[in-house]
Amino acid sequence: MHIEKRIEKIACLASDTPKARAGLKLLSERYDLVPTDEADALVALGGDGFLLQTVHEHRATGIPIYGMNRGTIGFLLNRFEADGLIERLNMAHRLVLNPLVMTAETVTGQTYSALAFNEVALHRYSQQSANIRVRINERERLKRLICDGIMVATPAGSTAYNLSAHGPIIPLGSNVLALTPVSPFRPRRWNGALLPHSAVVEFTILDPKHRPVGAAADSFEVRDVRKVCVVEDHSRPALVLFDHDHSLEERIFNEQFVH
Repeated sequence: MHIEKRIEKIACLASDTPKARAGLKLLSERYDLVPTDEADALVALGGDGFLLQTVHEHRATGIPIYGMNRGTIGFLLNRFEADGLIERLNMAHRLVLNPLVMTAETVTGQTYSALAFNEVALHRYSQQSANIRVRINERERLKRLICDGIMVATPAGSTAYNLSAHGPIIPLGSNVLALTPVSPFRPRRWNGALLPHSAVVEFTILDPKHRPVGAAADSFEVRDVRKVCVVEDHSRPALVLFDHDHSLEERIFNEQFVH
């Protein structure tokens, strides 16, 4: 049986806000913080955006990341509490997040690649709607989608931009992705689809010169794209920690049963 190494040494990063900096000061007074390369776990203080930034920057180290909310919504974060942090870290639930890989080709022929733990989203850059062809696993599914944009969202990201665009909330471990349009005009009644997590999704921008479109993988953005490919990558996971009494899975359930 695999036994997880006990967490004893912690590093801490904070976003550049007074609230997050105050939290870092408090933790540094309570604990002997170490550099990231010496830590058993990395504590991130800030909002959801800062946690995603931390995951992107430190994913390759394999260090588990534990976010504490010093922002606003904090959907991906645990509550901030200085007491008993070492024990909370050792009791936390470990969740493996597999990112999406976006490969985007621009109208000038340049190619960019980036990871997304929430979603890969395409969006229009002009007053005219975007015209996008959608292929899944090398088969054309939508010849021309007229819309403001479209995205592929992970289960962890399904309650973010995807939810605001009326996409489905996806339970963790369901091995599906959400394909969600933003303000679709044609086809009139198409509201998106659920895809197996193994799906290869290709977007081709029709008339990119007069109807320019950008693509974003979390916070990484490329303008004037011609073609975008999205696929899930299991070779570059991130390990994120959640308190047992406030797990991400439970929060996803709560989003679907609003009181």
